[in-house]
Parts: sequence; C-alpha cells; structure tokens
Amino acid sequence: MNRDHVRQTFVDLIRPYVRVEDPNAITESSLLVHDLKVNSTRFVDIILEAEDKFKIHVADEDMDKFERVGGAIDFICEKTARA
Repeated sequence: MNRDHVRQTFVDLIRPYVRVEDPNAITESSLLVHDLKVNSTRFVDIILEAEDKFKIHVADEDMDKFERVGGAIDFICEKTARA
C-alpha cells in the first residue's frame, strides 16, 4: 500500500472523529487532540479502527505516534510494509 493511499484512507477514517469547522483542513502536521479536537475516547477509537482497517497492531508504547496525522501515516506505512 503506497503512502498516498494510506494517507487518504487514514484521513477518511479520522474525519468522523474530528471536531473542527472544516474537516477538509486536516493536514499531516495536524495534532489529533489539539488541532482536530479529538478527545481521549475518540483517540482510542481511531487507533482501534486503524488497527482493523490496516490489519496492524498498535502497542501501547506506540500510541504516541498517532499524536500527529503524519506520524500516524508514517507508522501505518512502516507496519504495513513489514506485513
């Protein structure tokens, strides 16, 4: 799966969880909690949905990689490349 496909799939995945006026303003530098107003429950839901969607496992110590949209995309690309 190429990075552009992962990016588009991940952005589509998080779009229902973000609480900003313009969900089209999601960028790779966006912080999920601060910029996109994702609360802790929704943050966990995003990780669980990403695990299912991309067939990956996110260990507790890797959850911080989902702080930024771009970090999550990089992590997913790394995990799916190993599969």
